[in-house]
Amino acid sequence: MAAAALLLLLLLWPAVVYASGEGRRLHTLFSVECGDYFDWQAVGLLHSLRKAGQPGGVTRLLSCAPDQLPSYRGLRIGHTLQVPSYSRHPRTGDWYPAINKPAGVVHWLEHSPEADNVDWVVILDADQIVRGPIIPWELGAEKGKPVAAYYGYLKGCDNILAQLHTAHPEFCDKVGGILIMHIDDLRALAPLWLSKTEEVRQDKSHWSTNITGDIYGMGWISEMYGYSFGAAEVGLRHKINDDIMIYPGYTPRIGTEPLILHYGLPFKVGNWSFSKLEHHEDGIVYDCNRLFPPPPFPREVEVMESDPNVKRALYLSIECINTLNEGLLLHHTSVGCPKPQWSKYLSFLKSKRFSELTKPKYWNSLKVENKLTVQHVALSKSRHPKIHTLFSTECSSYFDWQTVGLMHSFRISGQPGNITRLLSCTDEELKNYKGRDLAPTHYVPSMNRHPLTGDPAINKPAAVLHWINHVQTDAEFIVILDADMIMRGPITPWEYGAKLGHPVSTPYDYLIGCDNILAKIHTRNPSACEKVGGVIIMHIDDLRRFAMLWLHKSEEVRADKDHYATNITGDIYASGWISEMYGYSFAAAELNLRHIIRSDILIYPGYVPLPGVNYKVFHYGLRFGVGDWSFDKADWRNADIVNTCWAKFPEPPDPSAITKGDQNARERDLLSIECGKALNKALYLHHKRRNCPRLSTTIGSISKKIEEVLTSNKSERVTQRSSTTTIGRNVEHMDVTRQQAVERATDTVSRVHGSKRLTRSSKMWIFAVWATSVVVFLLVISMFFSDRRRSVSRSRASRSQKAHSLTIKQTV
Repeated sequence: MAAAALLLLLLLWPAVVYASGEGRRLHTLFSVECGDYFDWQAVGLLHSLRKAGQPGGVTRLLSCAPDQLPSYRGLRIGHTLQVPSYSRHPRTGDWYPAINKPAGVVHWLEHSPEADNVDWVVILDADQIVRGPIIPWELGAEKGKPVAAYYGYLKGCDNILAQLHTAHPEFCDKVGGILIMHIDDLRALAPLWLSKTEEVRQDKSHWSTNITGDIYGMGWISEMYGYSFGAAEVGLRHKINDDIMIYPGYTPRIGTEPLILHYGLPFKVGNWSFSKLEHHEDGIVYDCNRLFPPPPFPREVEVMESDPNVKRALYLSIECINTLNEGLLLHHTSVGCPKPQWSKYLSFLKSKRFSELTKPKYWNSLKVENKLTVQHVALSKSRHPKIHTLFSTECSSYFDWQTVGLMHSFRISGQPGNITRLLSCTDEELKNYKGRDLAPTHYVPSMNRHPLTGDPAINKPAAVLHWINHVQTDAEFIVILDADMIMRGPITPWEYGAKLGHPVSTPYDYLIGCDNILAKIHTRNPSACEKVGGVIIMHIDDLRRFAMLWLHKSEEVRADKDHYATNITGDIYASGWISEMYGYSFAAAELNLRHIIRSDILIYPGYVPLPGVNYKVFHYGLRFGVGDWSFDKADWRNADIVNTCWAKFPEPPDPSAITKGDQNARERDLLSIECGKALNKALYLHHKRRNCPRLSTTIGSISKKIEEVLTSNKSERVTQRSSTTTIGRNVEHMDVTRQQAVERATDTVSRVHGSKRLTRSSKMWIFAVWATSVVVFLLVISMFFSDRRRSVSRSRASRSQKAHSLTIKQTV
């Protein structure tokens, strides 16, 4: 009873109003509709506001149609003001529930006495968790200068959309998520917020993605534009704070402590994941003691990730769902649900440890003043644009170990922003796929076999196009890498000069089709065809225009079998394998994208580096080696390195062993060693995160011997057949065309032995050693017992002989 009373007291305890006094009366609003979906969100948000100690009152603006109210169960969830439903517009008949937000605010201002006794208003979304008090004056809000989060994908602020819908397009700010403003500003803004939303919603001729940034092209973000255009009309200039809010799953900037978790997008931690859309009709609020599936415990998260900032992101994700579940648990108690059965998870939610982890976070006002709370005009000049990194893979062990290597290098490289793996898999492949937790992943339909032609197709452009069309991003620049890369440092648009219309890429000189009939056939602008690839840094607006054409041109070149010849394409196999690369170059030429070509970003291990260049990427697409050691990714196409505990590649030589007098050769070899060691370090940390059992000293020594034998065998074979080729290739300079490098690599690969898989050979050798030991043991035992039997037989014979002699003597 005492525990229940305590829980009820916590649930009903009013927020501490330490902001009372003239000019500092604060009120928080959020908008919902009648339905289970918004009810569980409201329970979570209200609980988090109480837990955070948010000052002032909180009002839920509830939009319900008259026919919904009789059956609606959630009228008692929080302090509620019922507002007319605009889901079906009363005048136009347009179905657009998002308009309820500005309509609800207008109704609150006109009909609620609360609006007459408040100075500042905080407007939140229902799908948010608040971690600390949101205090306008601490965040830098002023009259005429609201504070809001940055929504970079509202590109309509920069184009014809703003010119059509506001007299002051230069004042249009890309903001949303959280709005903190003076009540006088809200009174001026709210009617325009509603009318501009209606206006944009009716402007169907400008709904397209290239104008609005709405990936669906259906006007779903009209309400967001209604806010930005209304604020521009009124002359409000926002202080844009890019760190106050974060989506769970995103990595926070170092040194920041977000106050709001906005779980509008799916997120995952290890094998656990959460998406609000999966609970659209979930009556969890009304099912006693039922909670959302619990995420991993903090101690489990601790061993998942070595990078401290990525680990912080995982902690924020579990904090979000744990706070939501805590709110549901307290709500169930408050409505008289029976005491839940004990579980380890419930015990954790009630523990001092959880209380410590989720205690209120307080904003550092100095940080706001010095870093983030600035006018948008000044902000655009001083802040770096957001970046998102993409790479494409398939469901296979071959791409899994490459993913492990790239992800580890991404985490330690200092690359800004987040990363997404574009995973192309068939439904059948996904059923047995074990690598879902290797990277933040966007699943795309497999194009291994083209759905129309049946050709081995082009997953990379298809995956990028799918991501562009299905994911909302506020990143301004996209970095596209290949899976077989290791990052050595950040790759940023501001360092290399990328801008709208001018992507950055690296030279691919073997794309000779840019200079001959191939370009003339496949692009109207062959003079703009550029021989580039590998690393791409492109503005998001360019990528949205470009992605579809990249796919189409790749299909086009792939279908043009009459021009597969090596002397036309530079493809040494003359089989159309580099059609995707030409698809990229021809599509870019078609749109007249002019690349900034940088040879100081990427290097192939085994190539001599340019003097003084700090390369940011290793691209280990070709065989490379140092002395008797060599590595070729193609040798490990079928090896399950990721799911075999402690499996790794043969270790490269120690850097201290490189004693060559030639400085160029020494630098080349040191880079090759660095790449090999980076892959093995990534695999070691991966196995450690997966809690692989510790190997005994005996097994470890056996494995070491096995690896030495394998490495020795591989080196002997490689040395016997390609010593001159390897040495010749290693002393080549970066200005040698990649076609020649590919030819040399192919000459080497074509003679590579067929079964050099470390894990498979290891198992065979271990089995052989074990079997030999057993046989030797049985032989020793057999010999021991054979000797014993012979000894016993001789003893018996001797005793018998003695007894016979004694008998004879006695007889005599």
